[in-house]
Amino acid sequence: MTHTGQHQLAFAEAVGPSPRTVGARAHRYARLAQLGTWLVLGCMVTGCGYSADSLYRKNVRTVYVEMFHSKEFRRDIEFHLTEAVRKQIDRMTPYRNAPRERADTILTGEVLEWREATLGHDPMTALPRETAGTLAIRYRWQDLRTGALLVDQPRLITTVPYTRPTGETAHNAIDDAVNRIARKVVHGMETAW
Repeated sequence: MTHTGQHQLAFAEAVGPSPRTVGARAHRYARLAQLGTWLVLGCMVTGCGYSADSLYRKNVRTVYVEMFHSKEFRRDIEFHLTEAVRKQIDRMTPYRNAPRERADTILTGEVLEWREATLGHDPMTALPRETAGTLAIRYRWQDLRTGALLVDQPRLITTVPYTRPTGETAHNAIDDAVNRIARKVVHGMETAW
C-alpha cells in the first residue's frame, strides 16, 4: 500500500463511516425489522403452535389434594409433599384447593422411595463429599364429577445433589426434592398442546 493510501485509510478510520453508509445501514435495519414484524404477524394469523388459550382446563376450578401415602421408611416426606403440592397449585395454577366434598377433582399419590447415593469421596478421609438424593412418587388426578382420569403418572422422579462438608444434610436435600417434585406434579396438570 502506498503512503497516500495509508493516509486515506487512517483518515477514514478516524472520521468514521460516511453519512451515506450510515443511512444505508439504517435503511437496511429498518427493512429487516419490518420484515421480522410481518413474519411474527404471519405466524400469529396462520398459527405456528402459539396459542392464547390457558394451559389449564377451563372446566376445573377446584382440587382436593389428599394426603400422600408412603411406603418409605423415612417419615414425614408425605406430609411435606402434600403441603408443597397444595402451595404450588395455589401459586402456579388458576385452580383453588378445596375440601373433598366441594372439589371438582382429586389428586392422590404415594411416596415410593427416597434413595441416597454417594457421588464422590473425600480422598483424605474417604467420607462422602457429594451425595445425590432421589425421590420417586406416583400420583393420579381424577375428575370427581365424571370419574375420568385426567393424569395417571405411575412414576415421577427427581434427583438433587447435596454436599455434606458444606453443612448440607439429607433433610435439606429432601426439602429441595419435595419442592421440585411438587412443581413437576403441578406442571403435569397442564393440558397437552
